[in-house]
Amino acid sequence: MLRLSVLDQSPVAEGSTGSAALRNSIDLARLTDALGYHRYWVSEHHGGPMLAGPSPEVLIGPLAAATQRIRVGSGGVMLPHYSPLKVAENFSVLAGLFPERIDLGLGRASGTDPMTTFALQRDRRTAMPDDFPEQLVELLAYLDDRFPDGHRFGRLAADLPGRPETPEPWLLGSSPQSAIWAGELGLPYAFADFINPGGAGIVADYRARFQHSERHMEPQTAVAAWVLAADTEEEAQRLAASHRMAFKMLRQGRLIAVPPPEKALRYLEAEGEPLGAPVRNRRAIVGAIDKVRAQVEELADAYKTDEVIVVTITHDHDARRRSYELLAGAFELHAPPVRAGAPAADGAVDQRR
Repeated sequence: MLRLSVLDQSPVAEGSTGSAALRNSIDLARLTDALGYHRYWVSEHHGGPMLAGPSPEVLIGPLAAATQRIRVGSGGVMLPHYSPLKVAENFSVLAGLFPERIDLGLGRASGTDPMTTFALQRDRRTAMPDDFPEQLVELLAYLDDRFPDGHRFGRLAADLPGRPETPEPWLLGSSPQSAIWAGELGLPYAFADFINPGGAGIVADYRARFQHSERHMEPQTAVAAWVLAADTEEEAQRLAASHRMAFKMLRQGRLIAVPPPEKALRYLEAEGEPLGAPVRNRRAIVGAIDKVRAQVEELADAYKTDEVIVVTITHDHDARRRSYELLAGAFELHAPPVRAGAPAADGAVDQRR
């Protein structure tokens, strides 16, 4: 059975605010929890007007508190910005508060432009070292309490505050190198098809290289895809124009909030891009629900995975909610019972703008 999950980038609509986008994220998490989605990940992006998610480690707690069943995590933490110990501590706290529900998705990219990357550095006297593999190994040693005997950081691993609970680490990627690291370290691997379409061969290479670990005896994969469903094909294409315009502007180095569909359609028409035209070098699954379901199933089959993580950006939050509702109905999702002893969600107050 195919699992559906969510990657929420907390999109900021033109004419709205970042705080409203964050409240929309809590609202969408509640909805998808009730609909039966498997996990809810929030991304890390810095220094732009379109996405309000620079701090997944901060947002995960309120999301987990507002939900009851769904796994909640990062998609992902951009590890080069941080100390591995601090990341381990942050997610240990979350795992202690929300046992068996916290995922730690990890990425190598900066999530922003070079100037903002520099501003994020604590030490600006030199460029950050390119030592992601070493950071990753250190972080896993903290989480698994598996530093070599006599290692100077060993006692820090034993004292993580959330123990005995730990987060579930994943490696995120869109390149052959990320698949190599995930396979060699025995980590679950989430591939970003919405960034690099056609990565089935990369995921196959991950499986071939997989080395079993104490956490996982078999490879585990998910594919993240850009998906937008609506009640009609025409409505879906109209709604998708907002993302198409925002992405086209991003490629030109012009960062904008998510525009309303009517404005986006006028812009795209002036650029000679008709309604429904594909985004260059990007896969987007857009349309009425029967078409969308078939293409999601085809994508999962191509990647030989049983989990698709759905990314959806619209100007109107209700349209985004409707897309996830349609997908849940098409795939006959059902919310499992609340795990015994799980903290209760903090009520059902509508968090939308």
